[in-house]
Amino acid sequence: MTISFNSIPVGLRVPGQYIEFDSSRATNGLPALPNRILVIGQKLAAGTAAALAPVVVAEAGAASALFGRASMLTRMVRMVKAADRYSELTVIPLADLDAGTAATGTITVTGPSTAAGTIALMIAGQRVPVTVASGLSANNTATAIGAAINAALDLPVTATVNAAVVTLTARHKGTCGNDIDVRHSHYQGEGLPAGIALAIVAMANGAGDPDYATVWPVVGDSNYRTIILGTATATILGAAKTELDDRWGPVRMLESMAYGAKTGNQAAASAFGGALNSQLISIIGTGASPTPPWEFASSYGAICGYYSHIDPARPLHTLALPLVIGPKEGARFTRAERELLLRDGIATYATDQDGTVRIERAITTWQTNAAGLDDTAYLDMETVHTLAFFRQALRIRIATKFPRHKLASDGNAFSRGQAIVTPSIIRAEIVALFRELEEAGLVEQLDQFVADLIVERDGSDPNRVNALVPPDLVNQFRSFAAQVQFRL
Repeated sequence: MTISFNSIPVGLRVPGQYIEFDSSRATNGLPALPNRILVIGQKLAAGTAAALAPVVVAEAGAASALFGRASMLTRMVRMVKAADRYSELTVIPLADLDAGTAATGTITVTGPSTAAGTIALMIAGQRVPVTVASGLSANNTATAIGAAINAALDLPVTATVNAAVVTLTARHKGTCGNDIDVRHSHYQGEGLPAGIALAIVAMANGAGDPDYATVWPVVGDSNYRTIILGTATATILGAAKTELDDRWGPVRMLESMAYGAKTGNQAAASAFGGALNSQLISIIGTGASPTPPWEFASSYGAICGYYSHIDPARPLHTLALPLVIGPKEGARFTRAERELLLRDGIATYATDQDGTVRIERAITTWQTNAAGLDDTAYLDMETVHTLAFFRQALRIRIATKFPRHKLASDGNAFSRGQAIVTPSIIRAEIVALFRELEEAGLVEQLDQFVADLIVERDGSDPNRVNALVPPDLVNQFRSFAAQVQFRL
C-alpha cells in the first residue's frame, strides 16, 4: 500500500466505496489563539459566588450579585469590560481573611459655610457631590457627607459620623483598603464652599490579605492568556512568579501574562519594582491617580491583552485606559521620574491635557538574567507576547501537519502517499511558517533564519526530531532622534 489511510482498514472483503476525511491540510495561515482573561480578587460576603470557584462573567452587570455590590471584583469586572467586551472573562473570587483588618480614614470638617455650594468629594475615583447650604455648621456638613457616602452603594467604603468627623471604613478587610484614595476638588474649577475646610487622613491600617497561593491549584492547566491580580504585594507576586514560570516552561507551555498595579510616589514604586524580576509579570505605577490600583490594573491588563491578541508585536504605547482617572496637573510623574520607573521594572503612563490616561511603555519586571547581570532580553511585553505566539504557531503547525506520521531519515525513497516525515520535510514546514510570520510583520531576516535553522534526528531517540529555531523578532518604533543643522 502506497497511501497511509487513517481509518480505512486493509483487506476489506465487503464490496463498497470507503472514503475518509483528512483535515491535516485543511487549515492554512497562522493560528487564531484565544485571549482568555482571568481576574483574581476579593468578594464580599453578600456575593453569591463561592470562594475559589471559577465563574465566567459575560456582562459587567452580573458581577454585583456574584461578588457583592461595591466589591473589589465587581469594580474590576467593570473596568475589564470597559476595555475588552469580547474576550472570555473568568473570575476566581477570594473571601476576605477572617482575621484581617479593614482600613479606615477620616474627614474632619471645619465651618460653618458662609455661602452655598457643593463639596466635590471623590472616593476611589468616584464622584460623591455633597450640597451645602449657606450657614451650615461643621457638624451638619459632616452629617451630609456621611449620608452622601452611604447613599453611594458602589463605593468601597462606608461612613460613620461623630460630630464634625466622618470616619470611613473599607468594605473589604486587607491591605487593599489602604489604597482607597479620598480627595476633593480634583477637577479644574472645583473648590470647597466658602467657609468650609476638610482635613483628610488617608486610609490606612488595613491588614491581612487572602492567600492568593490557593488560587493556582484551582487554575491548574486552564489556558488563561491574561491574568489580572487585584492585589499585588511582594508575597502575592512571588507566588505568581513561581506559577507563571512553570506554566511558561517547555512542558506545560501555557502562555500567561499577569498584570498588577502599584500605588505610591516614584521612590516607592521604584523600590517595589526593583525587587521583582519576571518576564511574565507587568506592574504599572499608578502615582497620584485617584483610581484604585485593582481597577487601574484591570484596565491596563485588559487593554494590553486585547491589543496584543490582535498583533503581539505592535507597540502598546499611546493606547488609552478606559475609566482610569489621571492625576491632577502638577501631581503627575515627571519625565525624569518615568525614566527611573522604566529602569526599575515599572510600566508607565502619560496623561493627556483632557485627563485621558495612555500607556507610555508597557514593560515587564524583568531586569536581570540568571547570572544576576542587567538584561533587556524580556524588557518589553511585546517581545514576550511575540515569543508566545511564535511558540504556539510552531507547535500547532507541527501537530497539525504531522499528527500520526512515521519518522525516517532523509534520502529514502518513500511513496508520496505515506504518512511519513523526515527532518528536511519538517525544516521546509518551519521555513514556510516563518514566511507567514514575516508577512504578518512578526519576524524578519528570512535568509539569516534559513541559514541558522537546524533540524536533525536525535542521536539517541530514533522517534524524536530536534530543532534549533532562531527567529529574529521585529522591534517596536519607540523613538526618533534627529539633529537639525540649521543655516542662516
